[in-house]
Amino acid sequence: MGSSNRSKRTDDEDRTMSRAEYTHALEELQLQLVDLARWLVHTGQRLAVVIEGRDTAGKGGVIAAIGERLNPRQCHVVALDKPSDRERTQWYFQRYVPHLPAAGEIVLFDRSWYNRAGVEAIMGFCTPVQTDAFLQQVPRFERLLVDDGVLLFKYWLTVDQAEQETRFAERLADPLKRWKLSPIDVQARRHYDDYGRARDRMLKATHSKHTPWTLVDFNDQRRGRLTLITDLLARVPDRKVPQPALKFPPLPGKPQREKFRGPLRPIRSV
Repeated sequence: MGSSNRSKRTDDEDRTMSRAEYTHALEELQLQLVDLARWLVHTGQRLAVVIEGRDTAGKGGVIAAIGERLNPRQCHVVALDKPSDRERTQWYFQRYVPHLPAAGEIVLFDRSWYNRAGVEAIMGFCTPVQTDAFLQQVPRFERLLVDDGVLLFKYWLTVDQAEQETRFAERLADPLKRWKLSPIDVQARRHYDDYGRARDRMLKATHSKHTPWTLVDFNDQRRGRLTLITDLLARVPDRKVPQPALKFPPLPGKPQREKFRGPLRPIRSV
């Protein structure tokens, strides 16, 4: 299982990465993600990526970085709301199954069925018996997916509490980020150790050679994103497929301007 050892960080890793460095590195990786997406279509493979981690770790940011340059009809983000009254009576995994990828698709789970081992267990949204049953069932559930050919990769994003507190404060102060801060997040601040113990129990029960977990240090979100995407790409190394050439002949005449023959016109530009 991948993890970080902060005592062995190099000087280069401790150096702050500039926005220009990050943008350049990310664009290089996004080109490779486009290759991966083309390979999935070409082969009919299905890719599901589970992104888990502590609050503020950076799940949304890395998911956005992965999907930014991909076709949204092919790459889907799944971030389910709390279950409805009807869903609470169903088999726990049932609400997630319809969102699994079809041939050629990528599904990025912004949180996932692992809610049951984390926030639901810590905040009392499920019983200990339900958590125990989940931890027994999830390896079998995931083995079924892998045996059926789904490429399932699972990542846990780590962040220290001091950095987490800084990010909570930023969300509280920034009107554009305020929506990210919920009453549950405020309550969860008191349970940092509890979440750590629940994570360790979950990793012990669900890390296997068939569906391993990879831990990624997200105290530095830019480096964390680049590290995660690099690892993801390394798991599908032979992804180059021929790209068909497109003919792009010249227009038969002078380019035309828009014409509006009905009653409507574009609104005035700002």
